[in-house]
Amino acid sequence: MIKFNIAQWRAWAPGLTTGEDWKRWSQNPTIPDHRDASPDVSFLPAMQRRRLSRLARMAFSVGWPLAEGREELPMVFVSRHGETPRTFDILSDLAADQPLSPTQFSLSVHNAVIGLWSILRGATSEMTALAAAGDGLEHGVLEAATLLEEGASAVLLVVTEESPPAAYAPWIDDVPFPYALGLLLTPGDEWQLALSTCESKEEANFRGKWPHALNLLRALSTQQSALQHPWKNRQWNWQHNR
Repeated sequence: MIKFNIAQWRAWAPGLTTGEDWKRWSQNPTIPDHRDASPDVSFLPAMQRRRLSRLARMAFSVGWPLAEGREELPMVFVSRHGETPRTFDILSDLAADQPLSPTQFSLSVHNAVIGLWSILRGATSEMTALAAAGDGLEHGVLEAATLLEEGASAVLLVVTEESPPAAYAPWIDDVPFPYALGLLLTPGDEWQLALSTCESKEEANFRGKWPHALNLLRALSTQQSALQHPWKNRQWNWQHNR
């Protein structure tokens, strides 16, 4: 079991930018309209913004405000699928015998977002990029909790997924819409996360309608005190100690 505080959080999805937006969505969750929308990152110079994909913009839009005023802030970035649009464009160029863009390739790798974050913020703290299937959020929290245990005063955790190209639909069915969640984790015992084993095959195979990062958002927005997340044979138990 690990314990921590969620000092602040921010989230973004098309049409969902404020805490009140997410509270309303949590009470009646649906797929939002305008799924082609992109978050506002006007706090960055225009030349720097042009390099950012929407995935990177989502990560920056939720993470940047949480990092303000904190010079030494480790970061954990979590995305199961990463830059699927960039990767698809590269594969399409290969299939058409077109020359590949070195910039596109360098920005398609899984740790590109934290590399850009380090450059644009001038950040030198420890940073980690994870891809951990359906329970990446929990693995990100574990990584962040380890950093807190080692003495970090706070850790920024960003979880984000981009809508994949249509060609990936037969294999990627767990991204109902693009979203990003940023959590500023600090030492404390307001939250605890414990791991147990699923007791039945039905429980192990259960898949909720929404990715677990969105379910956590619903809990944060509605002050829900407990939630569970089964994945394969793992049962993650979240508890808010009020």
